Amino acid sequence: MYEAIGLMSGTSMDGLDICHASFEKNTGGTWNYQILNAETIPYSPTWEKQLRNAIHLSSEDLLALHTAYGFFLGETTKAFIDRHQLTDIDVVSSHGHTVFHQPQRKFTLQIGDGRAIKIVNKIPVVYDFRSQDVLLGGNGAPLVPIGDELIFSEFDACLNIGGFSNISFKKDGQRIGFDICPVNIVLNALSQKLGKTYDENGSFARTGVVDEEMLSILNSLNYYQQDAPKSLGIEWVMQNISPLWSDDSAANHLATFTEHAAHQIAETLNRHQFRNVLFTGGGTYNSYLVECIEAKTSAEIIIPDNPVINYKEALIFALMGVLRMNNEINVLASATGSLADHCSGLLV
Repeated sequence: MYEAIGLMSGTSMDGLDICHASFEKNTGGTWNYQILNAETIPYSPTWEKQLRNAIHLSSEDLLALHTAYGFFLGETTKAFIDRHQLTDIDVVSSHGHTVFHQPQRKFTLQIGDGRAIKIVNKIPVVYDFRSQDVLLGGNGAPLVPIGDELIFSEFDACLNIGGFSNISFKKDGQRIGFDICPVNIVLNALSQKLGKTYDENGSFARTGVVDEEMLSILNSLNYYQQDAPKSLGIEWVMQNISPLWSDDSAANHLATFTEHAAHQIAETLNRHQFRNVLFTGGGTYNSYLVECIEAKTSAEIIIPDNPVINYKEALIFALMGVLRMNNEINVLASATGSLADHCSGLLV
C-alpha cells in the first residue's frame, strides 16, 4: 500500500489540483486506488498572470520563475498536508506547469523545480515526467494512458476535457493516446472577452450563432488529418487558432469553437466505434458542450463522481510517482510515440 500526492497544473489555468490517494497493486498488475483528499487551489491573480506570461519571459526570468513556482508548489503542498494532518506520504508527484511543448524540436518545459518541493516538505519528489520521453523521440504526451491502463481499463476509452481534450484506448492490444483538439484553453480566452473566466455550462455558446465558414476552417486544420501519436501545445493554438478571432462577437466565436470541439471529439469516438467512454476534466461540466457531443455520437458517455472528474489527472500523476519509485514503466511508447516504454521522472 502506498500513499502519494499528485500535483497537476493544466493549461486552462484554473488552479493547482492536489490529489492525495492510496494505491495497492493487484496480482494481475492493475492497481486499486482510493482518493482520500483532493482540492483545487485557485491561482492568485499574480500567479495566474505570471504563468500566463511565462512563454514571453527572458531565459533568466523564466529560470527565476521555475524556482519560485517550485517553492510555491512546495509550500502549497505543505499547507495541504498540514490541513489534512497527513503523516505517511511516500511520494509527492508533480506535473509542473507547461510553458513550452515542442517535441518536434526535442524539448518540452514544465516549470516548478521539484527540488524546491522536497526542500519544503522533506518527502521524496518526482517531477519532470515529459522530457525523457521527448528525448526518446516521443511527444512527451499524453502520459495519463498508463493510469487509464492500470486503474480505468474497464472503459472502452478514457477522455479528458481540459485545456486540450485527450483520449486513450486499446487498439490491437496496445493502449494508444493522443490530443484530440484544444478546448478550454480557447473557450476560457474567449469568455474573458465577455468578462467571465469561463463559459459556465456553455451558456454564452448556447446563445451564439455558429459561423459556418470559420467552423470549416477550424475543422480543416492539418493537425486533424495527422495520425497518432500526436500532441498539441499552446504554441499551436497561438499560431493556428488565435489569429482567426475578430473583436466583434465573442459569443458567436464561443458557439463556433464549441461546435468545433464537439465535432472533433465525436468524430474520434465514432471512428473507433466505442461502446462507452469515461469523461473527466473541467470541460465535463460544460453541459452544452457535452450535449453537442452526445448529439453526434452513439457512444455512451459515462460521467463519474466529482472527485474523479476533477482530479483524475492528478491521481494518475500520483500513481506515476509510485511507479517511478519502484522503477516500473510509467510511460507507454504506444501513446507517446517514443522508442520504448520507459520509467520517467526525476526522483529527488
